[in-house]
Amino acid sequence: MQLYHHPLSLDSQKVRLALEENGIDYTSYHVNPLTGKTMDPLFFRMNPSGKLPVFQNGSHIIYNTIEIIQYIERIAAVSSGGEETSIGIREVTDWMQKIQEWNPKFFTLFHVPEKYRLYVSKFLRRVVIARMAESPDLASAYHLRLKDAYDTEEKLKDPDVLKQSEEHLVRLLDEVEAQLSETSYLVGEEFTMADVMLIPVLACLTLLKLENEYINNRQNVAEYWAMVQRRPSYKKVIGKHLHGWRKQKTLMKTWFFIHIRSLVRRY
Repeated sequence: MQLYHHPLSLDSQKVRLALEENGIDYTSYHVNPLTGKTMDPLFFRMNPSGKLPVFQNGSHIIYNTIEIIQYIERIAAVSSGGEETSIGIREVTDWMQKIQEWNPKFFTLFHVPEKYRLYVSKFLRRVVIARMAESPDLASAYHLRLKDAYDTEEKLKDPDVLKQSEEHLVRLLDEVEAQLSETSYLVGEEFTMADVMLIPVLACLTLLKLENEYINNRQNVAEYWAMVQRRPSYKKVIGKHLHGWRKQKTLMKTWFFIHIRSLVRRY
């Protein structure tokens, strides 16, 4: 089994947490979307959306986050000889879908300094144009990605887009806060795949230095966040990339790559 992912991608983190919590062995392939690697023809043929993660088991390829996690749970159930999985619990599935409905894309981009965001956006558009010329059979799919890039820039000019994303996030976190006043985890007293979906959202807010505004002002969420950070899966998948030298190394390596490629016009 192979997983194409990036350590700072929220959906990638969700899938990797599911793999670690279920003890599933897999081959890890880092693909950096900011350097345009998800636009390389080999990857793009697997997933024309150019998004992460992509999970491959033989000829079976999945790139819907919830479907990947459900697949992982089924593999774990078969391996253990059991039939019950947390995915089979309706409340778990409901929470997974509810969390996945919040799209972090615009929220995150709004909190990135504009000069860096525009620089990366311009680079990625040029990458798409270059790949389109190299692989004319994929031109129509690349054209959709190019259109999406321009549409994104237009939406980022609209403050209502950020407002809607913030309001959606607040509603979600308020509902989480209410649930955690009754249970230790999202669905009862046991860790489930619903928690796997929530943890990367809280990690994203921490990465953006927004803990005080969204986490620490909700007592139950703050206590939950402190608790789940002690899990081995969190430490392996997210913790080591969220703070310290690994985070700086990832960001600096990415920025250096984009800057040099832009200077020499090699996309």
